[in-house]
Amino acid sequence: MSKIAVLGDRDSVLGFRALGLEVLFAEDRDRAAKELHRLAREEYAIIYITEDLAQTMMADIEKYHDKPAPAVILIPGRSGSLGVAQGALKAAVERAVGADIS
Repeated sequence: MSKIAVLGDRDSVLGFRALGLEVLFAEDRDRAAKELHRLAREEYAIIYITEDLAQTMMADIEKYHDKPAPAVILIPGRSGSLGVAQGALKAAVERAVGADIS
């Protein structure tokens, strides 16, 4: 069975525990980057990260863009969407297709 984790501030990610996902709390970039790399080493298939936290660690996240696992997926935090996930998805589609299709 593939492992799935959610990384972000406590208020944004605590509810995912009820779904059976591994929930990790991180309030700052250093802690979040450390957890992201640990989860990748432990072969998690999917890692969800809140957008507000992801903004501070995009260089760390980009290390996994061209790898099949883990899939790092940005999700809105408690304050709502910041548009970071939409921008990341657009960039991924452009890489895959080779052109801007919007």
